[in-house]
Amino acid sequence: MEDWLLPLQQGRIEVAWDAFLTRYRRLIFATIRHYTQDYDDGMDLFAHVCERLRADEMRRLRARAEDPAPRAQFSTWLVAVVRHIVVDWFRHRDGRRRLSTLVEGLTPLQRRIFELVFFEQRSHLETFELISSRDFPEVSFREFLVELRETYRIVGRGRGRLMRELGGTPLPAPQDDDPSNPTEEAERHEKLQQALSALAFQDRLAIELYLLEEVPAEQVAQILGLPNAKAVYNRVYRALADLRTWLGEAGIRRGDL
Repeated sequence: MEDWLLPLQQGRIEVAWDAFLTRYRRLIFATIRHYTQDYDDGMDLFAHVCERLRADEMRRLRARAEDPAPRAQFSTWLVAVVRHIVVDWFRHRDGRRRLSTLVEGLTPLQRRIFELVFFEQRSHLETFELISSRDFPEVSFREFLVELRETYRIVGRGRGRLMRELGGTPLPAPQDDDPSNPTEEAERHEKLQQALSALAFQDRLAIELYLLEEVPAEQVAQILGLPNAKAVYNRVYRALADLRTWLGEAGIRRGDL
């Protein structure tokens, strides 16, 4: 059990909060810094995130701790929560960003796919479940895959600009016991993002789907329009080789990320 959970369960909120913040302060800062490098914004955001997490006697943290079957490890969940708080803070301060003309050209179904996949960072399978159960119940999984592929194709033409409008791409989920310096970690992940951006769009998408989201190779083949799972394996392995070469030239070795 983490050292902040027992005092939280005992109602010693200040003790629990101090222990939680001691353990996760660096993770919170690292997540915030991915969205802004401005010192004042960073400090304001950190205070805002702490206020939200501390509210109602740590209600949000307590609910997560009491979840009998959490879907992700705690650090992964915390990064997602901080990310949503940060995005909401920028929306409130700057007004909701208007979607680019690129996204405005999507069909209603494609726009919903974009919102769930790109903006809310949901998996493709979760996106299909939400769409088919609420927004477009008539859409089959095969039709969804076709629209998903088309959404990626359209958005991919301007993904760099689009993601800048949305506040950047999310940090990979850190491990609870990761002792690395958050500044160095952010720099390494920035280089990783640059390396991924240097890949062909379909190569990057194949890596994200097959390795990061663990979508079966057969489904990745359908999304990318490839003939079979073997073609996915070949594309991923070639892309990984290119990625290792790029990272090696940037001074990043195996185990640094």
